[in-house]
Amino acid sequence: MRFDRRAQSDAPAAPAPAPSPAPSSAQRPGGVHQPAQPDEYPLQAPDPRVAAEPAQAAGGTAVCVACRAGRVDDDGYCENCGHAQPRERDHMEQECGPIAAVSDRGLRHHRNEDAFTVGTTTLPDGSPASVAIVCDGVSSATRPDEASLAASRAASESLLAALPHGTHPQQAMHDAIIAAAEAVNALADEPAAAREHAPHQNAPACTIVGTVVTAGLLVVGWVGDSRAYWVPVDRSAPPARLTEDDSWAAQMVAAGLMGEAEAYADQRAHAITGWLGADAYDLEPHTASFKPDRPGVIVVCTDGLWNYAESADRMAAVVPVDAAARPLHSARVLVGHALDGGGHDNVTVALVPFPAVPQGAGSA
Repeated sequence: MRFDRRAQSDAPAAPAPAPSPAPSSAQRPGGVHQPAQPDEYPLQAPDPRVAAEPAQAAGGTAVCVACRAGRVDDDGYCENCGHAQPRERDHMEQECGPIAAVSDRGLRHHRNEDAFTVGTTTLPDGSPASVAIVCDGVSSATRPDEASLAASRAASESLLAALPHGTHPQQAMHDAIIAAAEAVNALADEPAAAREHAPHQNAPACTIVGTVVTAGLLVVGWVGDSRAYWVPVDRSAPPARLTEDDSWAAQMVAAGLMGEAEAYADQRAHAITGWLGADAYDLEPHTASFKPDRPGVIVVCTDGLWNYAESADRMAAVVPVDAAARPLHSARVLVGHALDGGGHDNVTVALVPFPAVPQGAGSA
């Protein structure tokens, strides 16, 4: 069991009824559309490094954007005032056709340990499919930011390679989580020896949650406590939480040892019991498929968001009513909601409309 940076929050309400499960099938190969993945993500929000136009000291050394006097050391801190310099991952936005994601460092952490990928592809029958992956680095581990980045990229690449060749989306999601786990494991050098000589130093680790959305099927997959929610366009219909946390509180409730309110009030509530990493227990990817009977949007997020909107009803209340049509704008609104609530953690959210929209559609 791992204790991660988890803000205490209200006990979650019982999930509303989810869309009914159903299978899917596909026939002939299609094409893939995914934005080229740079070393990091493109920024669409104002970048303080650009706005400030930091001066260069003699020899080309960067000068602090805060005090404008101190030199910036190799770790990104001012040698004069100690101010942490802006990083590229402090705020990230990406839009890919009809889907979008936004990630922010938050107000309390010195770096953003979340990561995401979004993409679209075409199934063998020619119909569209949307993919979103969100990962949250475990802050008690080493290099959690690298773990989340490696996992999100590996999972997305696996999905976008498998779906056009006819792999069922639920199987493709399972395989993608395995690929993500292998990518995180590869970050740990000789994990067994490392644990023996440095038992208090955890291997790189992260959580993962993702979704594949087609014209008639919604698939989610996860390990850890990052979540996916279903929010219908018709707000008179019930929303639903589609994932179940790998956490101490969820484990206590499932075992009948505690009631939900009691478990989530405990200081151990947010200790995660499942994660990706070389020191993880037996990996058990969770997947589920649903066939909604109405349009809606899937909210894929880290606990940096859901700590401020935990139940499905509360999440639906903060998701803009036009989220399916304007996912990028709506993702920004949700990140703003978390920051307004305190921003105690990194916050990342991806919004994926259901049913999948043909390539070429976008948001305002």
